[in-house]
Amino acid sequence: MKNNFDKIIDRAGTNSVKWDLREHLFNEKNILPMWVADMDFENPPAVRRELKNFVKNTIIGYAIPPYEFYEAIMNWQRERHQMELTKENILFSPGVVSSIGVMIQAFSKPGDKVIIHDPVYPPFTNLVKVNHREVVRSALKVEKGQYHMDFNDIEENLQDEKAKLFILSNPHNPGGRVWSKEEMYRLAELCHDNDVILVSDEIHGDLVYPSQEMVSPVTLDERFKQTVVTLTSVTKTFNLAGIKNSMIFVYDEKMIEQIKEIQSQTEQSGVNTFGYVAAQAALSNSQEWHAELLDYLENNRKIVCDFFDRELPEVFYMKPEGTYLFWFDASSLGIKDADLKDIFAKIGKIGLNDGKSYGPNGDQYMRFNFAAPQSMVEDGLERIKKVFDHYQSR
Repeated sequence: MKNNFDKIIDRAGTNSVKWDLREHLFNEKNILPMWVADMDFENPPAVRRELKNFVKNTIIGYAIPPYEFYEAIMNWQRERHQMELTKENILFSPGVVSSIGVMIQAFSKPGDKVIIHDPVYPPFTNLVKVNHREVVRSALKVEKGQYHMDFNDIEENLQDEKAKLFILSNPHNPGGRVWSKEEMYRLAELCHDNDVILVSDEIHGDLVYPSQEMVSPVTLDERFKQTVVTLTSVTKTFNLAGIKNSMIFVYDEKMIEQIKEIQSQTEQSGVNTFGYVAAQAALSNSQEWHAELLDYLENNRKIVCDFFDRELPEVFYMKPEGTYLFWFDASSLGIKDADLKDIFAKIGKIGLNDGKSYGPNGDQYMRFNFAAPQSMVEDGLERIKKVFDHYQSR
């Protein structure tokens, strides 16, 4: 392995959300932060090199995306996701969350209903609410240790005339589920038949483990190009959250114009110059880094699952099929949902995401980010165990 993913990098004092908000968010000093979805690995060498060269040799002024960047996006999506794109199908946005806000405004009006899964990434809920739309939660079912969609519930919700969007986390955050081709087809067809826009958030789509295939629903049937919008970014894949660059893939001309209109009203179509440079370098020249990253994450995933099987066999968890997020059930502790995050911080000295923030169906769960050097992951696991040991010994 050419890249050293075992290297410990001190991020404290770098204005890192993950590291420098520890005391503010968890009310404890010196906790190990394994919550927000960014990785504690160095960025790909090609990205760092191109950014350095750019700053050294270029005036940092207004910029437009070069055609080579479009080409890199099109090649990546074709080779990795069987998605054929033209330049006209690609719109830009500062971030996937920003794009979701644009989709809500473009394809619905106040009072309309937006369907999401439960549990799911918290900004889905927040954006629907602040845009004065109604959140409709479709609870995921646990079967054979993984989340599955309740299609009877989904179909019933889609048939409501006020339902205008379904926002999908694909792969699923926080459960790590990689939805099957059959599930994607059925969901996309139901949305199409009920004239509901399916917004597929695929920001974790390039973090999928062997034996799994990540499927973009828009690729499954020509009809779905009329009702599916795909959102993605290089920021999770290459640990580049700070560059503020994401892409919107859309085929239908009317939908493109609706999105552009909202973007023009809110100035949400611009991306900073460093975002263009870094994203192009990532997609064009960082394939080897990405392959090594997936190998490292797969090994970390094994370490985490083996630890829980061996040391905490009574604790239910979902083995992630994609992402670097580990979702486990802390209900055996007998602690109120509102206190779980603070208990893990106080006793285990570890910062985790609490499941209740992902929706009612996330109650009693915690989310652990294992995209870190192996020694840090092992330290985090021991801290989690310390919490369970503390309550089991009482």
